[in-house]
Amino acid sequence: MMFDKKVFRIIGQVMNVPLEDVNEHSSPENLKRWDSLQHMNLILALEEEFEVRFTDEEIFLMGDASAILAALQSKGVDR
Repeated sequence: MMFDKKVFRIIGQVMNVPLEDVNEHSSPENLKRWDSLQHMNLILALEEEFEVRFTDEEIFLMGDASAILAALQSKGVDR
């Protein structure tokens, strides 16, 4: 659970929303600040925090918090 909370904390910080408003269903549809620019800022923050790099295709597919968690796991970042 610690891994999820760390990712949710980063999403909250980048999107400027309280941690309690972030969950696996968080996405541009329910976080109004999650636009294309903030999405790229989020990707950069995740890459820096977890020392990974995402491909363009991965970035495109990371459309919600659940997909972000899955993408990080595919890079070997464990829960």
